[in-house]
Amino acid sequence: MTVSVVLFTADLRLHDNPALHAAVREADEVVPLFVYDDGVRAAGFDAPNRRAFLADCLADLDAGLRARGGRLVVRSGEVVAQVCAVVAETGAERVHVAGGPSAYAVRRENALRGALGADALVVHDAVVTALAPGAVTPAGNDHYAVFTPYLRRWTQQGVREVVPLPRRVRVPELGSAEPRPREEVTGTSPGLMEGGEKAGRARLKAWLSSGLAGYEKGHDDLAADATSRLSPFLHFGALSATELVHLARREASSGAEAFVRQLAWRDFHHQVLAARPQAAHTDYRARGDRWRHDEREIEAWRTGRTGYPLVDAAMRQLAHEGWMHNRGRMLAASFLTKTLYADWRVGARHFLDLLVDGDIANNQLNWQWMAGTGTDTRPNRILNPVVQGKRLDPRGTYVRRWIPELASVPDRHIHEPWNLPPTEAADGYPAPLVELGEGRERFERARGLV
Repeated sequence: MTVSVVLFTADLRLHDNPALHAAVREADEVVPLFVYDDGVRAAGFDAPNRRAFLADCLADLDAGLRARGGRLVVRSGEVVAQVCAVVAETGAERVHVAGGPSAYAVRRENALRGALGADALVVHDAVVTALAPGAVTPAGNDHYAVFTPYLRRWTQQGVREVVPLPRRVRVPELGSAEPRPREEVTGTSPGLMEGGEKAGRARLKAWLSSGLAGYEKGHDDLAADATSRLSPFLHFGALSATELVHLARREASSGAEAFVRQLAWRDFHHQVLAARPQAAHTDYRARGDRWRHDEREIEAWRTGRTGYPLVDAAMRQLAHEGWMHNRGRMLAASFLTKTLYADWRVGARHFLDLLVDGDIANNQLNWQWMAGTGTDTRPNRILNPVVQGKRLDPRGTYVRRWIPELASVPDRHIHEPWNLPPTEAADGYPAPLVELGEGRERFERARGLV
């Protein structure tokens, strides 16, 4: 009787899971293993919103395995020690795991290889991403530093085929804990969405039928909320990026093309991080910044009290839902780093504390992109929240949704409430934290642009 282990990490799904598919195909019995990893908690990434979403994912994964005659085996502790213990208990010949781009994932793979032997560990690429981080590289370099040429090669390369769903998973007898229930998690955002593969596939089905076609025109419309909201499911691997590419391309529409482009952006950031793991905490391209740290200003930004409605609405959405519209993320990041001239790491840390899709590659590198220390070819661009508000939320619907203090403000003043007559001033809403011109001058002087 042969046994293989599948160590689930950021691939918490049954559909299109190459690691699980390979294990089921090669062995008589399979141990679907998840370890509550001490290293993840010690690194500070075990935030309440992601912990709750993870609970949903694990409960759903366990239910899916049980429907196929198996179950999820759950352990806690140091991940390598726990995997080795399972191998010893079952006599497993191989351990399958999805490859990851982060420094932590690479260390985990190396430690497992050292403990198990090179032949016993099988690392599967293109499980977390549609295209493996090192699948395409430019001449003379180990990664693409600019998105457009990467997209061109990414599109030419194509993605792997989707692997089938296992019909049956036979699991040997061995000890296991139960997945921790969501109800045990405290401190979550009140509007946090439900997690798990079942919920993700339901959202995906709805998105394909009613959202994808209009994505190109509507994805920046803050009030319409016309994005897929699939990013948390991608982060936890409850959905497969590869499968999403195949499904979207079947539509052959401009909306599908724009959506696939966003999946390519996700892969782009993963390949940058895989090549430059230090970019998770240091400038990818240093600009000689001497960041300011004004705690009063930073706290106003965190709590959605900057006096700029679009920025504040985005920050309040983050606090309530553990999620934020992508355009809101860009505006919030631009305001913190370019207007307040605060270190991008301060903002990235706050986002990681709350985002249910908080991902090292995408979060850190998107923050660097907006701060001008990343891969943006226009590192000094500044997004004006008033101009952006008038373009992306002209009626103020999104702003009013998240800022009740501005509910009665007329459309013409919704993005500039400081222009209201004194008798009509918004009750309880703060004046601008800093003038936009002053913020621009602060940034440009620090960067040596004036």
